[in-house]
Amino acid sequence: MSREPDHGYLAQLVRKVQQGDMTAFSELYAQTYNKVYNYARHYLRDEFAAQDAVQEVYILVLRKIDSIENPLLFIAWLNQISFRVCYDLGYRKTSGYQVMEDEFLSQFYDEAPASNPEASAIYDEELNLLRDAIRQLPTLQRNIVIMHYYNHMKLTEIADAMEISLSSVKRYMDKAKAELHAKLKN
Repeated sequence: MSREPDHGYLAQLVRKVQQGDMTAFSELYAQTYNKVYNYARHYLRDEFAAQDAVQEVYILVLRKIDSIENPLLFIAWLNQISFRVCYDLGYRKTSGYQVMEDEFLSQFYDEAPASNPEASAIYDEELNLLRDAIRQLPTLQRNIVIMHYYNHMKLTEIADAMEISLSSVKRYMDKAKAELHAKLKN
């Protein structure tokens, strides 16, 4: 798991970029590139599309960085831009959301050799059921689940990125959990 960048340090860099310091922009890019790229790669399910998304994100960041009034909120702002760019690219690519990635659930898979083939088969079946259940969630619920559990985004960051209230994010998350529980209970 990657560590979260220091918001105070990023805020200093944002202020420098707002004053025209392109070296600070290079450092800002270096500090946040992996987070943006990994999000885009998992959202778009395509390495090349993710690279395009990253390019678009940072072009927008450079163009709009003067609009940031509170530089401490840079990560939330960057998450919002990343979400919008990936949404636009994903929509153009598939004419709808295609966010689910097999890697999302592969993080739960134990690579150790299974000592019990029956248990391994049951586990694989349960993993497939969970993957299918997540794919069947409504778009907003599915995206919130992925952003929270896969991208390790806080609910407040998700609310900022999706431009919806925190209470809406919580409500969608609760609905998603209830639907997953109901689907997997059977």
